[in-house]
Amino acid sequence: MKAELQEIASQFALEGAITAIDSLGEGFINDTFIVRTAGDAPDYILQRKNKNIFPDIPAMMENIRKVTDHIRRRVAAAGGDPEREAMSIVATRDGKLYHVDPQGEYWTVSVFISDTIAYNKADSPELARKGGEGIGKFQSQLADFTEPLAETIKGFHNIRHRFAQWDEALRGDAAGRVKDLAEEIGWIESRRDEMLAFWSKVEDGTIPTRVTHNDTKINNILFDKQGEVLCAIDLDTVMNSTSLNDFGDAIRSYTNTGDEDDRDLSRVSMSLEMFRAYTEGYLSQRAGELTRAELDHLAFSARYITFEQVLRFLMDYIDGDTYYKTKYPEHNLVRTHAQYKLLQSMEEQYDKMCETVRETVAKYK
Repeated sequence: MKAELQEIASQFALEGAITAIDSLGEGFINDTFIVRTAGDAPDYILQRKNKNIFPDIPAMMENIRKVTDHIRRRVAAAGGDPEREAMSIVATRDGKLYHVDPQGEYWTVSVFISDTIAYNKADSPELARKGGEGIGKFQSQLADFTEPLAETIKGFHNIRHRFAQWDEALRGDAAGRVKDLAEEIGWIESRRDEMLAFWSKVEDGTIPTRVTHNDTKINNILFDKQGEVLCAIDLDTVMNSTSLNDFGDAIRSYTNTGDEDDRDLSRVSMSLEMFRAYTEGYLSQRAGELTRAELDHLAFSARYITFEQVLRFLMDYIDGDTYYKTKYPEHNLVRTHAQYKLLQSMEEQYDKMCETVRETVAKYK
């Protein structure tokens, strides 16, 4: 494998001689490696992109190029360092943004930003606030971006699309599990109208469409050694949607007091303290740029995204566990129950969430 990786990496316009290639992290979607080089040349991130998840990798890489070029220009104009405050993708020696190996696998390279810190979990309000600041900064840097972006994953966070899939899953009942899921199916159906009503505001433009990251967990933000935000990374899902999706998905991730697949539901709830911290960080960057409709629905977006995840886990269980990796037969059902408990906690604290948003907007506007 090392010889194959060496051959693949050599297709890209790297500076310096390659001295080592090692595995990096345990990604659920892509395979990631770090390419070490000799002397003062930078190191690089080499990735095999998952073509089953991303059916049009050339379009995805063009999205990333457009967005990172724009951010680099914004950083330079502000007197910053675009080599450290933005991702830099590296083309192949013949100028392409990706290399296709003999097996038909797609590979890409970006510059490794050294002397940085990445976190796998936001374990304090201070870190949650910084995470909010990071995504807010990313969105703000792209507020004046006007180029078209491809839809790299069809219907991503589009609940109308998800309900169409859901209805088909119920009709097909591929794993014969529907008969045992009356209660769980009721959770979904009782919220259908409310969720579609929210999404209709995106469809009719009441809630505007902007450039969004769409994977806002904290390990997709790099920090410097002083703990300050450098840049957002892992831009595979960058595309046009509502900014609220990024906020809601982050709240789902940051504020859960339990695990996403927690069997002990007594441990699962939404931490209002973490919600407040993330909201503070995010709105410190975005309060003056979001519309009234966006601000009015900011807290609801957390319920929306968490509901979508309940639906997707349950739908995959009904389909026979064909999308998410599972460790045991009921894994997706356990995930469904844990996410539903988180959703219930958000619903119970919704008035306080809305109040937090209003107070924070008043602080920064």
